[in-house]
Amino acid sequence: MSDGPVLLITGASRGIGAAVARKAAGFGWQVLINYVSQEGAALALAAEIATAGGVADVVQGDTGTEEGISAIFAKLDARFGRLDGLVNNAGIVDVSARVEYFSRERLDRMFAINVIGKIRCAAEAVKRMSTNNGGRGGAIVNVSSMAAVLGSAGQYVDYAASKGAIDTFTVGLAREVAGEGIRVNAVRPGIIETDIHASGGIPDRASALAPTIPMQRPGKPDEVADAILYLLSSQASYVTGSILNVSGGR
Repeated sequence: MSDGPVLLITGASRGIGAAVARKAAGFGWQVLINYVSQEGAALALAAEIATAGGVADVVQGDTGTEEGISAIFAKLDARFGRLDGLVNNAGIVDVSARVEYFSRERLDRMFAINVIGKIRCAAEAVKRMSTNNGGRGGAIVNVSSMAAVLGSAGQYVDYAASKGAIDTFTVGLAREVAGEGIRVNAVRPGIIETDIHASGGIPDRASALAPTIPMQRPGKPDEVADAILYLLSSQASYVTGSILNVSGGR
């Protein structure tokens, strides 16, 4: 087994999570790739990393459920026996709709994954990383969204609200565990070219919104991953409780 630090990335089979996995492995992290349904993509990503000389494994688990979170951390403990970093990336968006048409089921699922799941994964990470618990410290990076600031009126107000909760959680947890060797930060991606737009029923949303972005283009998953890798690294050793916008100025 490698001596490299261990990084758990939730929702890592595609998009930003997959980009983080590739880059982190290149910097010597041992990577645990979490997925919910896209087993083939997760296995292909792990194989790609291994071919490039890195260390990666996969684990199925829905972060919106306690059973899923338990499965993820059980695999982490059995496979690696340590944790040095968590990228709290798993999240969903629903179809575009106004607030008066949101169902209770939609809201329950949105907040179960985007808020409660992130808080629970961070809690399990703290149990393993906190020096108060015998850990060696580490770093947590929560993936928020510029929607938390902009509100996503007429499309995804519930998603925006869930990301606003993550911003507040990031600041609070950072202050709570700053003396225990754990740094907690977040990134707020803007319009990024990923499959999440198709999940919301607007597959061309990234290109359609390009004119509204000061840089006149959507971002790429690798550009968000670079920001996440910085926050995980020793170069950010005095950075905690920060939220970094990766949004092309939007």
